[in-house]
Amino acid sequence: MSEAGRVPSPATPLVVAAAAPEERKGKEPEREKLPPIVSAGAGATAGLDRGAKGQISTLSSFISAVSPKKEAAENRSSPAHLVFPNIKNVRDQPSISLDVRQKQRISMDASSSEVKAPVLPECILPIQPKTMKDFQEDVEKVKSSGDWKAVHDFYLTTFDSFPELNAAFKKDATASFNTIEDSGINAKFVNAVYDTLINTPQDIQKTVLKGIINSLLREWKGPRTKDDLRAYFILLQNPQFNNTSTYVIYAHLLRQIATLVEADHHFLVHWFKKLSQKRFKQLVERLLQFISLRLFPAKPEEFPPITKCSWWIPSAAKVLALLNTANNLAHPPLIPYTDFYNSTLDHIDLMEEYHTWQNFGNSHRFSFCQYPFVISIAAKKIIIQRDSEQQMINIARQSLVDKVSRRQRPDMNMLFLNMKVRRTHLVSDSLDELTRKRADLKKKLKVTFVGEAGLDMGGLTKEWFLLLIRQIFHPDYGMFTYHKDSHCHWFSSFKCDNYSEFRLVGILMGLAVYNSITLDIRFPPCCYKKLLSPPIIPSDQNIPVGICSVTVDDLCQIMPELAHGLSELLSHEGNVEEDFYSTFQVFQEEFGIIKSYNLKPGGDKISVTNQNRKEYVQLYTDFLLNKSIYKQFAAFYYGFHSVCASNALMLLRPEEVEILVCGSPDLDMYALQRSTQYDGYAKTDLTIKYFWDVVLGFPLDLQKKLLHFTTGSDRVPVGGMADLNFKISKNETSTNWLPVAHTCFNQLCLPPYKSKKDLKQKLIIGISNSEGFGLE
Repeated sequence: MSEAGRVPSPATPLVVAAAAPEERKGKEPEREKLPPIVSAGAGATAGLDRGAKGQISTLSSFISAVSPKKEAAENRSSPAHLVFPNIKNVRDQPSISLDVRQKQRISMDASSSEVKAPVLPECILPIQPKTMKDFQEDVEKVKSSGDWKAVHDFYLTTFDSFPELNAAFKKDATASFNTIEDSGINAKFVNAVYDTLINTPQDIQKTVLKGIINSLLREWKGPRTKDDLRAYFILLQNPQFNNTSTYVIYAHLLRQIATLVEADHHFLVHWFKKLSQKRFKQLVERLLQFISLRLFPAKPEEFPPITKCSWWIPSAAKVLALLNTANNLAHPPLIPYTDFYNSTLDHIDLMEEYHTWQNFGNSHRFSFCQYPFVISIAAKKIIIQRDSEQQMINIARQSLVDKVSRRQRPDMNMLFLNMKVRRTHLVSDSLDELTRKRADLKKKLKVTFVGEAGLDMGGLTKEWFLLLIRQIFHPDYGMFTYHKDSHCHWFSSFKCDNYSEFRLVGILMGLAVYNSITLDIRFPPCCYKKLLSPPIIPSDQNIPVGICSVTVDDLCQIMPELAHGLSELLSHEGNVEEDFYSTFQVFQEEFGIIKSYNLKPGGDKISVTNQNRKEYVQLYTDFLLNKSIYKQFAAFYYGFHSVCASNALMLLRPEEVEILVCGSPDLDMYALQRSTQYDGYAKTDLTIKYFWDVVLGFPLDLQKKLLHFTTGSDRVPVGGMADLNFKISKNETSTNWLPVAHTCFNQLCLPPYKSKKDLKQKLIIGISNSEGFGLE
């Protein structure tokens, strides 16, 4: 492949090429195009180009500088002290930037295993030096003889070049592995060699590093084959790169992987997802550590100046994007998505990152917002809150300017979204108010109940949310159906003339996120996936919204019995047509009337057979979760986005939207104990000691009931228990009374019980028999 053919691909992981088509012409040989590998966001490809031959000053100058220090390096006692000189005349690489104009979220499913990648040439490999058994026998001999020569020779030969590396680890040196699903590498052998390497003498470890340097230099200059991809795949797993002294080499390896063309990235992604969970997690942790230590080095002099290696972090982020894509394609994922979070980023200027991402579309400005999977949910909440606050300020400022320009007296109430509602007409009043004040939705919310004195300091707002949600989601109201098996609500498919109340629910969820209120709403994960389809309202109103790809797994989260029946249909070994006698027609009951719907034209005349049953299941699932509720969900979608319309939504996964709206299900009662405030009690009082002894000993279900009783929800805000502002107040009443909760203020009123047994009994009765949200 020519050097001109090795520029970044038109679409690389997580990012979408910003270069004009004519700029790409002639830069890449004819090949079958693959869909881009993307993640939660979308953006523009930036440089990290290899450049023309002869412009490889970075690694070349590094190698030439290593030789004079060879003897000094060999005298070190540990690879942690290998001397790597500062690199001179480094050619800075343009950073990766995001095209913020690309609003449409692209599906991860584009990178399926069925996609045909172009077949790369394979070079003639040297003879395999040793088998895994031979290598293990040599290692065993070392224990008795202490002679590392045979092992040293193996490492010296294996890591000297990419062909040698492939010859050592390919399952069969003569076989051709053209499938994207099989790297052709003996993973067990690679793991054994690396596990041994970290316990070998220092001269062996130095030999390996020098071999890697030579290999990278040769590959940088020469033509690429598929065996080179395998070599990158093997080298990336090297545990020596945990050491900061090897970061210069590691950075160059990452850059070369990051600048591979799109088709190569597809191979790597599918090979990554075949790794064991342990090895995959090690790769992710190593890259996250590399980014953290480059941002906040313990010894700044350890690394080249940041101005000389501005491409380090973009390269690492791009390789992390490949691993994130592989994790999302694996079923189930190899590691939780939260394992990609880099908590170090919580301590950088997040809003600067966000504004860089928003303002520099096609320019070469790197931002971590291009790679939102590394940003924690806590950091994303900060970005969303500050973005919301800025929008609130801008809207309020504009209202003030408009007032002054019309020579009217400014009123402080104009700075808020003021809701005046009657308790007896809560839903209709709320709907009317939000409809009339649509232009004020991004102002700070304040609620007043008509006929009641009181200033809203947060408590009335929370009470309004709790009462309204409780009423709207009541089964008798008919908007949502509660499924007992899955413990969640889903949209009623009943047709109606006015879908404004579904829009109201969407606005409520948006206002909750905007005003940092946690709601007790039980929607399935599929709902939040649909809510981000797309994450930004399309400019063309004819484009459908809230439609996403759904599977039987999504249906199982709502209607497990039906999903189980469809799964049995798919796995049935008999004659489906004769045994099930079904057609491509479904029936639904609406207000006591059975209505039929064809899943496809003429569906009532098409039998479900062994051959078309997959199509039937897919169409049925799509009908239940998309088509039958389209108008209801579209109204809900537009309601939510009328409040939360922001590029910040593009940073979120569906699971993260759910956490922002409903809180996290993970309870830490010890954290709650540490952050609890007291009124009338001291934390050393006997009643308080009894209380925490009892609560910390509760099973999880009772702990959730306690939280629900006192706060209106059994989930925790994004910021953790400390964000609950939980308070225990002394209730100067008879100890025969049960505890009382003020959910609007997250307050528990506790009588001074005289014994732990009495407190436990009263507390369990109180939290187990409270009605609704436990409102007083």
